Amino acid sequence: MEILALKTFEKVAKEGGVLAAAKQLNTVQSNVTTRIQRLEEELGTRLFSRKGRGLELTRPGRVLLDYAEQILQLERQAGVAVRLAGKGAAEIKIGAMETFTATHLPPLLGALRECCPKLKPQVMAATTAELVRAVLDHHIDCAFVAGPINHSDLISMDVLSQELVLVQPKKLIAAENLVLFREGCVYRNKALQWARYYRDNRYGLSELGTLEGILGCVAQGLGVTLMPRNVVALSVYREQLTLEALPDELAIVPTVLIRHRSTPRLKVIESLLDSLRWLPDQPAVG
Repeated sequence: MEILALKTFEKVAKEGGVLAAAKQLNTVQSNVTTRIQRLEEELGTRLFSRKGRGLELTRPGRVLLDYAEQILQLERQAGVAVRLAGKGAAEIKIGAMETFTATHLPPLLGALRECCPKLKPQVMAATTAELVRAVLDHHIDCAFVAGPINHSDLISMDVLSQELVLVQPKKLIAAENLVLFREGCVYRNKALQWARYYRDNRYGLSELGTLEGILGCVAQGLGVTLMPRNVVALSVYREQLTLEALPDELAIVPTVLIRHRSTPRLKVIESLLDSLRWLPDQPAVG
């Protein structure tokens, strides 16, 4: 099986059709169709079946997709390792929660670039649920997420702990909304738990996609939220907000670095772990 054929197969599987895959691969539909047909001939089985106007994986196709994702991740990581060993430019794909991206990732990437000058980090900011899935699907090399994470296919390393606080407007306004990140955010789940057990579910729900958007809305009296204390301290809205401590079972949320168990540990990941020791609040690395 050729790498190009596996890349094409993966794109068709993810996009659900030849046309969409061809656009992603920057090629024509006939090339995609030919590669899939040759792959099916080589394996002696059909990998896709028709479903309406699109394609869906057959059972053998689903089996192959799992292996293809691992093979393509290994192929990419091998290229990273070889280029770094030869002092060449290389990419690493790092995922991080929005809060970690805003507070800890910039100095971390700076320290990483100091020890690996030719490194080209690509950053994916998303919710914990999205990042876990991206690591499991071999789309990124590692991710900083809210823990604990217990999954047999993942290796998890403690990085630091965040203290969540209740964030309210200084204005005396009866704010009856929770202003939160979208589904998949651990802090969102904590806020819903707080509302359920401590405020009798009296709050409505508003969703926003950015930290400053959430804190800005709270500052204007449009609701309350739960957010790490250090994130609020760095916000442009900090003077318009008040913070209230939470019970321990809600307040402490660990941040962990996860990677897939099936892929080898790159030296650049070890450099990433070393760089963590230079973060401002000196997190413990496990």
